[in-house]
Amino acid sequence: MTGSNSISKMNDLGKESVTWLEIDESAAGQRIDNFLIRHLKGVPKSHLYRILRSGEVRVNSRRVDATCRLEMGDKVRIPPLRLAAKPAEDGSARPVTPQLQQAVLFEDEALLVIDKPSGMAVHGGSGISRGVIEQLRLERPESKFLELVHRLDKETSGVLLLAKKRSALTKLHAMMRAGEVEKRYFALVKGAWKDEKRAVKLKLHKYLTTEGERRVSVTEDGQAAHTIFYLRQALPGYTLLEAELKTGRTHQIRVHLAHLGYPIAGDDKYGDFPLNKALAKQGLKRMFLHAFSLAFVHPSTGERLRLEAPLPKDLSRFVNSLNKAAPV
Repeated sequence: MTGSNSISKMNDLGKESVTWLEIDESAAGQRIDNFLIRHLKGVPKSHLYRILRSGEVRVNSRRVDATCRLEMGDKVRIPPLRLAAKPAEDGSARPVTPQLQQAVLFEDEALLVIDKPSGMAVHGGSGISRGVIEQLRLERPESKFLELVHRLDKETSGVLLLAKKRSALTKLHAMMRAGEVEKRYFALVKGAWKDEKRAVKLKLHKYLTTEGERRVSVTEDGQAAHTIFYLRQALPGYTLLEAELKTGRTHQIRVHLAHLGYPIAGDDKYGDFPLNKALAKQGLKRMFLHAFSLAFVHPSTGERLRLEAPLPKDLSRFVNSLNKAAPV
């Protein structure tokens, strides 16, 4: 059974019958819960997890939990489901309003690269119904495979890489583990940074607050984290830095800078909160962190790619306002 046949059978769900699907290369390696979420659009996630727990979804006739990884040739049993999505008045499916097509920086058969807007999470969860990956899958129903290669924080804008083939995803993940993907960011920090170039190696530890929010701190027994900072522009009261990630820990740039006494302007987790309120009145209503460059070897062609996203207009305007305030 081909991947396209699998998807067409998925779209017929809602009839009172069981559907069996055979896993092809596009889905091999995925967790069963992500597979169901990916293909059963319109079915609430809570219902998908309920039918997994009840054993109504089976893989090769066996009960599985949400963490089960699918393999090539696996046969997945899908029970009858009623889709929640409402059709348009003429009976056709409601069109999805494109939100990210204008953000595409690069695309070919294996890769999709976008300039992610600030304020949009890369994936749903924790009260967020739809992130970048869910939105792109809705906008591109013809895509058999589409997965995030890496992540950006919700408030961070910039270059975000996605794979359109599992083989590309696997190779890119291997490159990242080997440190062969170059990630560079712009960050505006409070204070006067002195060094033209500074390598920072501070170990990081992830934990949850009493409210259940994810946070990171610098600790001796944490995971190794390495960032190289370059001074790009001295501004009145602030410094524009370029940050090169040598490791990819959660909130790495934000925590390294805050720990050194140079919090990122607008950072609502690790920043200077009174300053953030003042900055919002001055026009900076978000965290000033932008992933402007990603460089790597194309996993299929072997070509060296460097993909860049210019500084967003709101951040560029704020830097210009600081320049105008500088004494002559």
